[in-house]
Amino acid sequence: MTVGTEHEYSINDAHFTALPVSDQIIKSICGSFSDEILFGDVKLGKELQKTVLEFVPRVPASGPAALEKMLVRGIRKFYQVFPGGYHLLGLGMHPTLTLDRITVWDHDEKEYYDAYHRLFNIRQHGWLNIQALQINLSYSGEKDVIVQYNRIRTLLPYLIALSASSPVVEGRLTGVMDNRLVYYRENQKEIPGICNGIIPSRLMSLGEYWKFQESIYDELRSRDAGILCEEWLNSSGLIIRFSRNCLEIKALDEQECIRSDMAILALVLALLRCPALPVETDQDELLSLTKTAIRNGTAGLRPELETLFRHAWQQATPEERQYLPVVEQRINHGSLAEQIAERYRKEKKIEPILADIAACLRINTPYGIE
Repeated sequence: MTVGTEHEYSINDAHFTALPVSDQIIKSICGSFSDEILFGDVKLGKELQKTVLEFVPRVPASGPAALEKMLVRGIRKFYQVFPGGYHLLGLGMHPTLTLDRITVWDHDEKEYYDAYHRLFNIRQHGWLNIQALQINLSYSGEKDVIVQYNRIRTLLPYLIALSASSPVVEGRLTGVMDNRLVYYRENQKEIPGICNGIIPSRLMSLGEYWKFQESIYDELRSRDAGILCEEWLNSSGLIIRFSRNCLEIKALDEQECIRSDMAILALVLALLRCPALPVETDQDELLSLTKTAIRNGTAGLRPELETLFRHAWQQATPEERQYLPVVEQRINHGSLAEQIAERYRKEKKIEPILADIAACLRINTPYGIE
């Protein structure tokens, strides 16, 4: 199995005001408004919102260590090319950004964005203020993809709890740990099958997956939006990317540093080797657990997470065990969202917290770990 990850970071000034300049950054590097460019060990890419820049390892790898090296080098190079000019910030949402400050990418693909806007109104947080960690896992054939798909879907509530990092919206604590998913699961509510409640149903065959996908395409065509009939349209927390021969986990909030992202990846890889996972498989139960994870982070699922961690440690490779202590810390002390919320309640100031979070990314050190 080969693995890959995708990372989205907001671009900020020294006071962590988000800057809609991704197009200017890309153009300053390559001379044009390209969607994606090579940048040393990574690829830099645009997102819908100009306040966000995507970092992707240049090539897939066999495990988290190689991905971490590429990504850390890419972030280091970014700061060398733009010394003191910009400050990158992880998290699932920018904590203080308001919609009026967000500019949409307007150099190409306008027809796609126009179709999305006509159907769903993209001027909302679920579209414009969103930063995800995506994990891509290769598969070897139909049997393999179905087995892995069904195992991963049962892990999604627990991964959501661990990776929650968006407790603040427009400067306000909402009482919810993963606000990104609160908005994300509703941003295409006019055609609910696209997101499918974040947790996809159990899959019996690829034919079943294609049939469901085609039903969404039929709905889009009936609304004169056939241009969106592409495999990336599926916004469930787990999708199949046939063009890349991989499963793509989309339900995760971006973390504060690459090492923390790799810890989530290491956990997934270890758990997929378990002979049997001690988790729910019923769709309604998984949806209920997901609601708990979104609202409470690890606090609502701690016993289950502790059990999963023990299973993961037993199956982990020596390389993966280098990262799993970050997961253990999050289980014991709370997700990044829980730690941010606790500190914000005490200090009443967000900027010092964001400065520390940005420093974590820059030096690749997980937040809250001495």
